[in-house]
Amino acid sequence: MTVPFAGQNKNDKAGSLQWRRLPVFNKQEKIVLEKKEVIDFFNNHAPQWDERMIRNEEVINRILSNAQVSEGKEILDVACGTGVLIPDYLARRVKSVTAIDISPEMVKIAQKKFSQENVQIICGDVENTTFAHKFDCIVVYNAFPHFGEQENLIRILSGLLKEEGTLTIAHGMSREAINHLHMSSASKVSLGLISVEELAAFFAPELQVMVKISDDSMYQVVGVKKT
Repeated sequence: MTVPFAGQNKNDKAGSLQWRRLPVFNKQEKIVLEKKEVIDFFNNHAPQWDERMIRNEEVINRILSNAQVSEGKEILDVACGTGVLIPDYLARRVKSVTAIDISPEMVKIAQKKFSQENVQIICGDVENTTFAHKFDCIVVYNAFPHFGEQENLIRILSGLLKEEGTLTIAHGMSREAINHLHMSSASKVSLGLISVEELAAFFAPELQVMVKISDDSMYQVVGVKKT
């Protein structure tokens, strides 16, 4: 759940670059993101989130197609925010959507928007939540830099996949744009977005990497659960 979802928030400016570099770039330092700060940040932004959102439909469709989100699939949307991708999942006639976010205010908005029987929206920490079943597709969209223990997150999410299920980490803008935006607006609750090569290395123990994209319009790595 980065700031913003697909495309730059129309009220955000580039801001000054006279600040500390993003923590992830300092390889010698152990970085800890405080989850309470992340929760507070997104709680504060929740009321204006949807009205500031700009969607790039072409990029979203490409991301979800690469993620193999399709009819009959059971989806886990991690860091779902206000539910920005839930209509896209439903349009693809998925079997069910389980959406989870650590921000109570984001979840309240999402729950008001979606009352379908096949949509469950949970407030919780995905790293410490037990789910009733495994999933065909897990999607982390515009949210990965807000997780402090990223390699551990990949390990946990891989364990929630069905055999041949897919895990997707994606952003609806370039890596450079994401890092620039976080430097100006979310520096205390974000790590720098790592390269797709580094992320693919995190996937490797559990997942076969099928997609690596980092260009001017999007960022995505997709892995399939090894059998």
